[in-house]
Amino acid sequence: MKLNPVDSIVYVLMKLLKRFFDSRLCGIEYFEPTLTRRILIISSTALGDTLLSTPAIAAVRRRYPEAAIFALIHTNYMELVATNPHIDEFIPYYGGYKKFLETTLRLRKLKPDTAFILHGNEPQATPLAYLAGARFIFKIPIPSQYGFLLSNHTNGFTDSPWQHHAISVRLKTASFAGCKEDDLKMVLPVSAQDSDTVKHLFHKLGFESRHVLIGLQPGAALSYKMWPQSNFTSLGKKLVELIPDVRIVVTGSKAERALCTKIATDIGQKAVPVCGELPLRLLGALIKELTVLITNDTGTMHVAIAVGTKTVSLFCPSNHWGVGRAYDFHLHKVIYKERPCDPCITKKCKNPHCMEQISLEDVFSAVKELLGKDSYI
Repeated sequence: MKLNPVDSIVYVLMKLLKRFFDSRLCGIEYFEPTLTRRILIISSTALGDTLLSTPAIAAVRRRYPEAAIFALIHTNYMELVATNPHIDEFIPYYGGYKKFLETTLRLRKLKPDTAFILHGNEPQATPLAYLAGARFIFKIPIPSQYGFLLSNHTNGFTDSPWQHHAISVRLKTASFAGCKEDDLKMVLPVSAQDSDTVKHLFHKLGFESRHVLIGLQPGAALSYKMWPQSNFTSLGKKLVELIPDVRIVVTGSKAERALCTKIATDIGQKAVPVCGELPLRLLGALIKELTVLITNDTGTMHVAIAVGTKTVSLFCPSNHWGVGRAYDFHLHKVIYKERPCDPCITKKCKNPHCMEQISLEDVFSAVKELLGKDSYI
């Protein structure tokens, strides 16, 4: 693996600053909740990861209702979580070392006294929290060269944190500062205005209140997590055949437009692609209008769970117990198959056939169960 020389420079700088220029007592034993006034939260990775951090952010707000809370969020996903009521100010993260100095200077102006790294890109996240000036930095410690910057040196679990759901891991991080871990629900408010905008779009597409809207999310950030395109098409055709008032909404990003359009076209007139036509901030409102979403392990799945839309989520080889549903189990069906290859090489796999283990009948049965007796199946 090619090493980035900037990593080495930043590491040496952190070592020097910590050893020779920082006399503060930063261990967790010195943390005093009553002195916590300005909090930096870092959750700078993907869309789904950002939503998985929202329960911990809410927990921090409940514990520190008067504190100013700032959030470093990836610039690509800030728009989606901009309505989060627990965050006072958002700071964009541009990925890697892009605008690193600019971001550092902006964070320093906020003068945080405490930082929570819920899910951050390393090796940038921990140095950013430290350079921001936070005296106390809380993070689940992993084998990392920046452990010396953390206030806590244990993970709070009696076993590996990776045996727990990602939401629980983030809540554990917040618990180091006295926050409760009892509420796992993600936070993604949908405004009446955004809801009306989506309803207007659906009206233009010919959707009516009597229609059963079923979403298909065929894409994913990584191809090895994707159920075959032909299976989504076959599922859509079967739903159209058996449910008279069904309408299929094939969702995706701009990059997935060709995939979504092909699936919708092959299903027929009762299917439409919605991929990239709406700004990201409306994704929650869009998904909330659906009756059920059939989805790969991707960010849109987390959006659906956050807004309370029923889901059938498809997993292999990724694990559903770590990133899938964590609550409202009656609303969310998981179809999981054991990975056939060990070790799994994930995104390096050139023939990701494992998702083919999930049959059309598996998925259709789960959809039928969620739709219930009123589905006309």
